[in-house]
Amino acid sequence: MSTSTIGLLYAGITLLLLFSGMPIAFALGLSALGFMAVFMPAPMIHSVAETIYSELDNFTLLTIPLFVLMGAAIGKTRAGADVYNSLNSWMHKIPGGLGLANVFACAVFAAMCGSSPATCSAIGSSGIPQLIKRGYSEGLAAGLIAAGGTLGILIPPSITLILYGLASEQSIGRLFMAGIGPGMLLVLLFAFWVMFKYSLERKAAFAATGAAQHTSTRHAIMPHAIMQDDHFTWRDRMESLPRLLPFLMLIAVIMITLYGGWATPSEVAGIGAAGALILVVTLYQCWRLADIKAILSGTVRESTMIMMIIATSALFTFVMSYLGVTQQTAVWLVGLGLSKWAFFIGVNLFILVLGFFLPPVAIILMVTPIILPSLKAMGIDLIWFGIIMTILMEMGLIHPPVGLNLFVINSIAPDIKLKSIIWGTLPFIGLMVLGIFILCLLPEIAVWLPNHFYKGS
Repeated sequence: MSTSTIGLLYAGITLLLLFSGMPIAFALGLSALGFMAVFMPAPMIHSVAETIYSELDNFTLLTIPLFVLMGAAIGKTRAGADVYNSLNSWMHKIPGGLGLANVFACAVFAAMCGSSPATCSAIGSSGIPQLIKRGYSEGLAAGLIAAGGTLGILIPPSITLILYGLASEQSIGRLFMAGIGPGMLLVLLFAFWVMFKYSLERKAAFAATGAAQHTSTRHAIMPHAIMQDDHFTWRDRMESLPRLLPFLMLIAVIMITLYGGWATPSEVAGIGAAGALILVVTLYQCWRLADIKAILSGTVRESTMIMMIIATSALFTFVMSYLGVTQQTAVWLVGLGLSKWAFFIGVNLFILVLGFFLPPVAIILMVTPIILPSLKAMGIDLIWFGIIMTILMEMGLIHPPVGLNLFVINSIAPDIKLKSIIWGTLPFIGLMVLGIFILCLLPEIAVWLPNHFYKGS
């Protein structure tokens, strides 16, 4: 059997196992073990434990459970609602200020916990009812929170970027720094869209109210909710700061410590986890045994899941390399004679299609080893591409059929139909495509900061 046939069979069986609903780690491991038994010498089975151990024997992996612990601690509290309420009190005078408060609250909370579903749940549970109560359309409210939640895998600290760095052997610090500019770019694009959409809905509300007043003079016409303004005093604003500033300070400490070269990513993760635990204990009194148990058990479950996927993906990649599938694929891709940008577009479409069905962790660990040799041969900056790949996987979180954030929003706002949620996210998918286009034209948005701080390294 030819290498190409083996490769196609390997990919097909793996995807079949993944689509069957089997956990990612078991699907990758079972596929790898099956092909080792059939196509590789029998003694190679004895190398399974060594292959898995060598992959997990990496100090950088310590960042994953520590950042998961940081997110679990913050997610246990009302931090999301407090961040949202504080930002709303300061931004309500801006047109569409309530929507902007949700955008920036998603960005801040995502930077604290690094989890897209957690951000959707924490901000959406408070933000969506307020948006709808104030007259925002259901689609805009749901789409805004669903898309805002995706910022959690781009704005550092990001477990997705950590996994990409491990898979591509790139600096975690560089990737974190490269995520800042594109993250802010998406925040601004989302914010401008919310302001524009708010102005359209407000005009429509004024027009509808005016028409109703002309056609009915016997009954008082109540103004549309979107035409009403919230009122916050300076006292309200100042009272909200103690709930917001500590988390902003924690983010600042993490960034300064990492980018100032004072600590490694693993040490920074430890600082973040310790700081988050201190904040939730002091601000939210999460010191009871039940609270600590919930935080630690959630951390153990998620961390174990990720580590299992990393371990079995290492075995999966080892089998691909031994059978020559990786090398054959690289030769085939280069042999197509595509230009750099044609290859880039093709890879983007491939990742986007995979995002219809697979979560980001699986895409990174399965796809990166295959396309990495070709990316290097084409002269594509791997740091820059990691950011593009992350944005593509963000899109996968908000488009069907497996858009995780869609179902998170549906669970916290069951009155909103799934159809409305999907239509509400489509403009934000378009904004992400626009963001990728801008990054192609201006790659410095992503690479200037890491190149400047890591000059000469």
